[in-house]
Parts: sequence; C-alpha cells; structure tokens
Amino acid sequence: MKTSSTALERRNLGLLVAAQSLGGASPPIIISLGGLVGQMLSSTPTASTLPVSLYQLGLALSTLPAAWLMHRAGRRTAYLLGAVLGVLSGLIAAWGISQSDFLLFCLGTTLAGFYGACVQSYRFAAIDAVGDTTRHASAISRVMVGGLIAAIIGPQVVIWTRDSLPATPFAGSFYSQAALALLALPLLLALRLPPAPPRAEPHGARPLSQIARTPQFIVAAIAGVVSYGLMAFLMTAAPMAMVGCGHSVGEAALGIQWHVLAMFAPSFFTGRLIARWGKRAVTGLGLVLIAASGLLALMGLALTHFWGALVLLGVGWNFGFIGATALLADCHRPSERAKVQALNDFLVFGTVAVASFGSGQLLHSVGWGGINAGMLPMVAVVLALLGWQSLRQRRGAAIQS
Repeated sequence: MKTSSTALERRNLGLLVAAQSLGGASPPIIISLGGLVGQMLSSTPTASTLPVSLYQLGLALSTLPAAWLMHRAGRRTAYLLGAVLGVLSGLIAAWGISQSDFLLFCLGTTLAGFYGACVQSYRFAAIDAVGDTTRHASAISRVMVGGLIAAIIGPQVVIWTRDSLPATPFAGSFYSQAALALLALPLLLALRLPPAPPRAEPHGARPLSQIARTPQFIVAAIAGVVSYGLMAFLMTAAPMAMVGCGHSVGEAALGIQWHVLAMFAPSFFTGRLIARWGKRAVTGLGLVLIAASGLLALMGLALTHFWGALVLLGVGWNFGFIGATALLADCHRPSERAKVQALNDFLVFGTVAVASFGSGQLLHSVGWGGINAGMLPMVAVVLALLGWQSLRQRRGAAIQS
C-alpha cells in the first residue's frame, strides 16, 4: 500500500511539473510582448502596459473564485477550467492583434489571469500530493522546477513565432500560447489528488480575520507581496526599457528568458537552503539580491546591465517568494490552509496588478533608473520586519528557557 501511495505521489508531482512547464510559459509570452503590442495598438503611450496590467489584475481577481472552485469541485476541475480559459485567452489576444483592436487584445490577456491563478496554485497542490509534512518544502521546490522549463519554452516561442504571420506581427506567439494551454489539458485530466481537508477541525478553525492579524501572517504576506510585486513590476517595464535604449525585441525576449531561468533554476536547492539556514534568512537573502539587481540597473544601460539585473532579480524572487511561502505555512492549521493561501495570493497578485498599472506611466516619467531606485526603500522595510520577527522569536525562546 505504501509503495502504491508513493507511486501516486511521484505521478502527481510529475504531472504538476509538466503542467507547470506549459502553464508557466504563458506569462513570459504576455509580459515580453504585452507592452510592445500595447505600444503598437494603443494611441496613448502611457497605456502601453495596460494589457500586462490587466493580466495581473485578472490573476489577482481570480485567486478567490479559483480557491472557492477548488474547494467545491476539487483542484483538478478548477485547473481544467483554467487551461480552457488559457486556450481562449490566447486565441482572443491573437485575434485582437489581427484586427488591430486594443480592447480585444486586453480582453485576451485579462482572461489569461484565471489560468495564471490556477498555475500559481500548483505549488499548493504539491503539498496536497505528499502526505509527509516534512517533505512539503521539497515538493513545492520540485513543482516550481517546472518553471525552469517554462523559462525556456515561453521566450523561445516568442523568438520563433513573433514574425510567423508577417501581416500580423506577434499574433503567432499568442496562437502558440493557446496551443501550450491545450497541451496541458490531458496532463491535468490525469491528476489524482487527495480530497481537500475538512473545513473545520474538532476544536474549530480560527476566523480569517484573526489569522490575518498575527505577526507571522503579516510578515509572511508582506515579504511575498514585495518579493513578487517588485519582480513583476520591473519585469513588465524591462522589455520596453530595453527596446527604448536601442536593444532589439529578440534581445529583450532573451533577457526575459534569462530572468525566468534565474527565477526557477535555484528551486533545485532552495528547499535545502531553507532547511539549513532557516526561512527568514533565505527570504532576507532574496530581498538583498532584489536590491542588488536595482543597484546594477542604475550602473548603466548596456545589454549586460539589463541582463545582469534581470538575472539577479530572478534569483532574488526565488529565494524571497519561496521563503515567504514557507513562512506562510507556519501561520495556519490544515483546516485553515485554503482560505489563508487564497488571501495571501489575493494580496500578492492584487498588489502586483496595482503596481503594474503604474509601470508604464513611471517608466515614461522617471525612466528605468528611477523605478529601480524607488524600489530600494521597500526592500529595506521588509528586511527590517524580518529582523524584528527574528529578534522577537529569540526573546521569546530566551524567556521560555
């Protein structure tokens, strides 16, 4: 029986890795090209990042209904619906380009947000797939390795297909986005995840408002918001900044590819770093690397500065976001898991959506250097909170001893 259970765990994790590889390829396509297509279709320069911002908004608004659907109908049903919407979103976005319809293109990227919310939830499905709580961190890291494959697939799809339909530049990439989501459907259909835990424990689950006021949740959520928010904000602006500085679209896409590779490649060992150094230390290291990416970006506008900053930003996101996710796991009981995870993702991606709406305006007004300089104080605040929490924990341990 144990052998059968272990085989099922391996099978589910393998399917989640493959689904992550395909689903995780959509955001690089949208982010690499969304601003450029926006510049092509929109008559207002400051609205150029609106398609990417609407993708982030769609993702944020989908976290809560996606979590509700997962609880009511199971993760597999929600994931299948997400992939179907992923297919439709790519088709609608491509059709919007072919019709030179900016609003239709924006509708396509917005619909992709629900698929994105489901893909982001694959890391939580990895927890459900393994029964041993000591293996949760390694399961999360393993599934997120699928993002490493996505980092290759997404940007390469942009490079190979952006001019495949000469009459409608970039439309071929969005048709390819739809095809990737279509390929994910049979993988998700084959998932056999255990049922969700009961909504209440014998002693009763705590209200969400009570959990949200705990210092543990506040620090974990803020660390996740800042790690993911800054990464997405800078990643959205980077392709336009690179093209504006004279670099080619292909070089911008390769920069995003190196960035996404850096986001997921450390997942091979992030779990081990957390086990050795602790969750707060790894989260703090990630934030330091995000700050270092901003400092490198301020040093020049050569291709090496852009690519180097994007690589540091990706590694920093990996440590910061996985560390924050691990910190979040300490904030809730099993019966509280779904609602706490949904609230955390709503806060993270809601902030990302709000920030991305301002990225085009800020890039236009203060430039690439200005937005990199502006993110440094935010990193400093989160590092201070992590230090305060660590000191608070040590004092509590000293009093108990």
